[in-house]
Amino acid sequence: MNRRMLLWWGVGLLALATVLGAVVVFAYPATPGFDRWWNDTIAGARADWMVDFALALNWVGGGWAAILGVPLLTILVLVIARRWRGALFAALCFAASAAGVQLLKQLFGRARPDDMLVVSDYGSFPSGHTANAATIALVLWVLFPRVWVAIVGAAWVLAMALSRTFLSVHWATDTLGGALVGAGVVLVLAAWLLPWVQRNRVAVEAPIG
Repeated sequence: MNRRMLLWWGVGLLALATVLGAVVVFAYPATPGFDRWWNDTIAGARADWMVDFALALNWVGGGWAAILGVPLLTILVLVIARRWRGALFAALCFAASAAGVQLLKQLFGRARPDDMLVVSDYGSFPSGHTANAATIALVLWVLFPRVWVAIVGAAWVLAMALSRTFLSVHWATDTLGGALVGAGVVLVLAAWLLPWVQRNRVAVEAPIG
């Protein structure tokens, strides 16, 4: 995918996330029917293993683990692999994604479900956990464009999104919005920085002698 396509896709996903937030917050006097249906369905079918799974992802995908642990681990692995440009790209993506999530949370101020099982911060839309998962998935796919990386990344984002609804801490559309923000930020930054990042890869992979 060329830089122009990356930019258009990235801007489009960010615009779609913003429009989605506006629709679910301002266009409906109450929570949209799909969100209420999904939350009620999950609550009715919730099993202990679902809660345990969701609580584990709640810790991995949020708080200090998500703010510092996972990003720093990703950056460290890239530095060890001598992909320092990729490490800087990843750091910028994590920071921009977190900023974008907080901006939309403050803009929309959507109320969370009443029956949530964990305490969380202000604003339900978009899901920061899901945005962080999408950021990680897209960063790794941009740096290592392999089919298996895309499949694992998509599974990780889906698992994180489901875990947020298992805990009733987010509406389903919040998780979609988070995925759009995380992916959109990475694609926009990739459109800007990818040629510079790839020069590092060429230098590392070039034969010696």
